[in-house]
Amino acid sequence: MEKRKWKDLESKLSDTVVKTLEELKFTYPTPIQAACIPILLNGKDVAAEAVTGSGKTLAFLIPLLDLLQRREDQWKKIEIGGIVISPTRELATQISEILEKFLVKTTLKQVLLVGGTTLKEDIASLKKGVNIIVATPGRLDDVLTNCKDVNLVASVKSLELLVLDEADRLLDLGFSTTLNSIFSYLPRQRRTGLFSATQTKELQQLIRAGLRNPTLVSIKEKSCVSTPLLLSNYYTIVSAESKQASLIHFIISKGTSLKYMVFFSTCACVDYFSHILKSMLPGAKVLALHGKMKGKRHKIFDEFRQIDCGILVCTDVMARGIDIPEVDWVLQYDPPSTASSFVHRCGRTARIGNEGNALVFLLETEDAYIDFIKRNQKVEMGEIQVEVEKNFIEKCLKCMRNLQMKDRLMFDKANRAFVSYIQSYNKHECNLILRLKDLDFGGIAMSFGLLQMPKMPELRGRDLSVFCEANVDVNKIAYRDKQREVKRLEKLSIYHDTGIWPSKDKRRAKQSEPWSEAKKKKMERLEKRGKKKEKRNKRIETANAKPVKKKRKATLEDIEELARDIALIKKLKRKKISQEDFDEAFGV
Repeated sequence: MEKRKWKDLESKLSDTVVKTLEELKFTYPTPIQAACIPILLNGKDVAAEAVTGSGKTLAFLIPLLDLLQRREDQWKKIEIGGIVISPTRELATQISEILEKFLVKTTLKQVLLVGGTTLKEDIASLKKGVNIIVATPGRLDDVLTNCKDVNLVASVKSLELLVLDEADRLLDLGFSTTLNSIFSYLPRQRRTGLFSATQTKELQQLIRAGLRNPTLVSIKEKSCVSTPLLLSNYYTIVSAESKQASLIHFIISKGTSLKYMVFFSTCACVDYFSHILKSMLPGAKVLALHGKMKGKRHKIFDEFRQIDCGILVCTDVMARGIDIPEVDWVLQYDPPSTASSFVHRCGRTARIGNEGNALVFLLETEDAYIDFIKRNQKVEMGEIQVEVEKNFIEKCLKCMRNLQMKDRLMFDKANRAFVSYIQSYNKHECNLILRLKDLDFGGIAMSFGLLQMPKMPELRGRDLSVFCEANVDVNKIAYRDKQREVKRLEKLSIYHDTGIWPSKDKRRAKQSEPWSEAKKKKMERLEKRGKKKEKRNKRIETANAKPVKKKRKATLEDIEELARDIALIKKLKRKKISQEDFDEAFGV
């Protein structure tokens, strides 16, 4: 960006904003900032698309602050001039922290509304004063709808700017209904900024519904790729049984003094493999974060941002917009569920001029994914060879199985992780090239370190010859938590006596029996049901049937009479007889 352009932009901003930018050593705007800031300051709506890590946050915070400070009338204690909606609490927290740096020398106040706090705590924060709200959609809708102590609906009538950050992700998470509810409380005469890294059909619909004649801004890298220029993308092909060992071996080879983000497809996988990494990498700081965590999420996120080196094991909840300093490697244990998620995951490194690396681990049956990403997202990947010795694979397997045998909780986590992995793979967006039937289920189970194969429908008829079951009685594996173990033993005793595993919900309690017997009984029930249906249909047909009259066979006399009648009709048409003679012959 040329410095001349930055000076032109600087002249349009208030002195307070300019001084804050100088203190934060913000020397020049990125392309997305240079394009969007003047548009929003001129009172127009904007729909912006730019690659991840391009500086979209300041592209809407700077004009937001400038618009609020330029108003002649002083803002009231509780009067909302700006709202920023973000899909996750981590991203909302990050935006709030950046905004707080700009508000130090102003009288404006902001409030962060995200999950993890009670409604009473949010109301208490609002009563202290608020001019800008940074929120997740669910919590903002809840406050607007149910907050009676603070008349927030009246306070938003002065709204100057509404920002939807990572708008495509908001729609992916199913927030369209919630957003429509929020829109109904907001004034129509407002500026709206919509920012995303990818454009989708749903996003186009939102643009038409929520923006008035928006200016469309699309900032692409020179190479026309979806990822930053300084990001190096790689892939590695590994066997199913060595996949987890390859991940651990790669981290060891690069060193634990770096900062890693390791993405898994499900929360259960994060829960399980974070323990495995802690055990296999005792010298490394390993943190786990996923969407089902509630109170811990902010603390873990903040801790990982502050440390110089460590490993964050996470799901796609950390894939969007999160700015974590100096992430050296983004490691993807498996291809993400959508092509756009691949780009967003990689974008957690190489942010705003920094270099970074990303590596995806692919099975031998997933090599078509390389070409798919190249065509779909314009991302080319180089290959990295990760060679793992057999001894190290056996060491990882032994470690995983030992952890499960020491604590039944780990045994449960391993099985849940495996089941969730298979189920998420079956729902993959690219199921034409990543097919469930091509998976080596036995090899995957070995890489998860399972003691035995769990019972699940997806395993029926599969080749599990690669899997080697551990020589251990899993019923004897105890929970480390003594109270939990006592309850398990009580249930196990009831099961041995009755053959039924006790459950709180009696409707869900069912007799444990072999799958073949259960299938046989199901087929018998279906057969009986089919016979009953046939009998019922026959009764209905009999009741509704009308009596059918037997047809009388035509005699020779009938045929001769019909021939005479036809002859008379022909004579009448040819006018060889009169109408009176015809009527007399027919007895009319």
